[in-house]
Amino acid sequence: MTRRLSGAILLVLSWAVAGEAAAPSGYGVQLEGFTYPHPIQRFEFASQGQSMSMAFMDIAPTAESNGRSVVLLHGKNFCSATWERTIDVLTRNGYRVIAPDQIGFCASTKPRQYQFSFHQLAANTHALLASRGIDRAIVIGHSMGGMLAARFTLSYPQAVEQLVLVNPIGLEDWQAEGVPYASIDQLYQNEQKTTFDTIKAYQLRYYYSGQWRPEYDRWVDMQAGMYAGSGRELVMRNSAQTSDMIFTQPVVHEFGRIAAPTLLLIGGKDRTAPGANRAPKQIAARLGNYPELGRRAAKTIPNASLVEFPELGHSPQVESPEQFHQALLRGLNSNKR
Repeated sequence: MTRRLSGAILLVLSWAVAGEAAAPSGYGVQLEGFTYPHPIQRFEFASQGQSMSMAFMDIAPTAESNGRSVVLLHGKNFCSATWERTIDVLTRNGYRVIAPDQIGFCASTKPRQYQFSFHQLAANTHALLASRGIDRAIVIGHSMGGMLAARFTLSYPQAVEQLVLVNPIGLEDWQAEGVPYASIDQLYQNEQKTTFDTIKAYQLRYYYSGQWRPEYDRWVDMQAGMYAGSGRELVMRNSAQTSDMIFTQPVVHEFGRIAAPTLLLIGGKDRTAPGANRAPKQIAARLGNYPELGRRAAKTIPNASLVEFPELGHSPQVESPEQFHQALLRGLNSNKR
């Protein structure tokens, strides 16, 4: 018992020391004030009777072009900027990279009234690619971006050269597993409790298995800064709406219809399971088992291959960039046209 308590105390102390960071900056409603790794451009379009501005980065290859384009889709608690190292690796290997912020997220429009759906976000992304002259691309999605990438691939199969899923959420249907529904109003109330510390505590527990590094603070600050800024109310409302979208619009039941060659890159220590905090303990305990979920998805998707990182968590591209990118490049090279 003493040894267990000592370990717990050391974990808390190491977290506190590693996490001594300044209070988050108050960023604007479209993340004004946060520095992106490449210039942001804007795709202006109309959606659901409203004017939308979709922020994106379009980065040319820094080595000889291989003629292939990659679309990077961020997760719910992430932005396109989080792909910084992946963008660098891909462009150095001849890829053109498009990295958008979805409507409702990060540097893009936060609409006051919007019917969020993965179908709608996929349509927005498809329109963005068309505006850039890209009719076929490799689609890489992380976390929530994995659900979106799967939906995009199902909606626009001819536009997808290859699908890559990086610790996607939605490998299980939480509602079908017994997680109770929470209304958007309830989710909005929970959003009001969000701070730098709550974001960090969640990521520490579910993303990084209790192991924190100072460089992770930048990504916590990125998210927390929007909650601390002048657009806080819209940020919280859009976050509640997209949480509802994630819970009520599973794509896992359609995995068998994915035709594109698919690469699954799975950190085995990930335990992300949206809604698990409101589920009965016996249900919550079985959710988010990524080793099992990844293997099941690889069997369900017709032309899938699986690469496992047993020692990594929810964001292998952040946690171990060299290991992750070696596996990613191998997977992309094995599917050359």
